[in-house]
Amino acid sequence: MLAHRNRLELLARLGYAARGLVSLIIGSLALLAAAGQGGEATGSKGALQALFSQRWGAALLVVVALGLFGFALWRTLQSVLNADGLGGSWRAIAARAGQLVSAVVYVGLGVFAVSLITGTSSGGGEEQATRDWTRWLLSQPFGRWLVGAAGLAVLGAALGMIAKAWTASFRKHLSCGPDVATWVIPLGRAGYAARAVVFLIIASFLLVAAWQADSSEARGLGGALLALQEQPFGRVLFALVALGLAAFGVFEFSEAAYRRIAAPSATDLTKGALSSLERS
Repeated sequence: MLAHRNRLELLARLGYAARGLVSLIIGSLALLAAAGQGGEATGSKGALQALFSQRWGAALLVVVALGLFGFALWRTLQSVLNADGLGGSWRAIAARAGQLVSAVVYVGLGVFAVSLITGTSSGGGEEQATRDWTRWLLSQPFGRWLVGAAGLAVLGAALGMIAKAWTASFRKHLSCGPDVATWVIPLGRAGYAARAVVFLIIASFLLVAAWQADSSEARGLGGALLALQEQPFGRVLFALVALGLAAFGVFEFSEAAYRRIAAPSATDLTKGALSSLERS
């Protein structure tokens, strides 16, 4: 039983580290672009491709892929089994629904990492993938409403990140002394603030895509960064957000080390599965 929990906890911590590495690469490439040193504004898939292109990139990507799948599993446990003890209020249910969506996203990233390793990647970029699924949603009944709902969901996530940056509510999940907290908490605040800006831009593009019924208006993370760069004082804002994304990467490494992870036991997993079957 204890060994089972230890394995789940290890996977979760590896997941936080993998998530941190992806964010650190995104932020670092954007910082290089802001400084005119050859970087680029890219999303999570672009970060994985950049990692894969490095020496020993394939070996590193194997570990990162395992971490991404581990993080997806942890997100699922957080959502379905309430591993963080959020409760059953409407606000908690919304947060847990977001965790489940996050699980799906990180499964997709893990699959993309595997496709790079095995040479089966289609080569499609993240921006094209964003437009493709937006086009698919628009083709469904009430498609504009579906895309609009997705935009509102992303907007809600952005507002949640703003709240985390302002209140540092994430600190309750950390188990570290005051000396460590003095640098971990500011990193988390900066990281969540930067992610909030990016998510606000992505949400605005999705809402415009819904309003105009035009999938070409949709943008992913890289597109959001490019849009930011085009604004007045865009280079400065772009650099600040890039720095924040890199800070979030370092913060995620801190979470990998210091986060309280209440991994469920095998009995908890069985009970959760039985409960799901009963509800269905």
